[in-house]
Amino acid sequence: MQKNTNSRGTENATARPLAEILACSPDASVLLNRTAECIPFETGQTIFRQGDACRGLYLVVSGDLQRKTEWKLSRITLGTARAGELLELSAALGDQKHTSTLIGRTPGMLMLLPIKELEEAFAAFPPLRAHLLEELAREVSRSYEACAAVHMESMRSRSGRAHSPNF
Repeated sequence: MQKNTNSRGTENATARPLAEILACSPDASVLLNRTAECIPFETGQTIFRQGDACRGLYLVVSGDLQRKTEWKLSRITLGTARAGELLELSAALGDQKHTSTLIGRTPGMLMLLPIKELEEAFAAFPPLRAHLLEELAREVSRSYEACAAVHMESMRSRSGRAHSPNF
């Protein structure tokens, strides 16, 4: 993965101020903006792998990415990440190990907010951690609802097959 620290790709990210995206103070936003890294990616490029050390919180600036995970000998596609989405909240706020593998579906740009500076922003603006934990809780809730809907649909289709006559 190449990192791009020049400002070439940051104009899209700064179109919507980081303070607004993260709901943090302007001072914390300045700290994070100053240390953020722009990371361009290409179609098919693996940005990071599940289980690897997490370098920070990722903001999708442009492009589409695919999130995949391995669980109990199964490979699961978690979905697509698009511009404006924060990625790896769980890893950045928890044990700092990536929870999934991220692969570029189209060319694009990510902004990485490094762990060290994220921790400094939490110290300077404590509500930021609480806000991100709330966002993580919403993300988990949405995932649970999606899984429950898929499970219910599969139960309905099994139930329908059990009662349909064989022709």
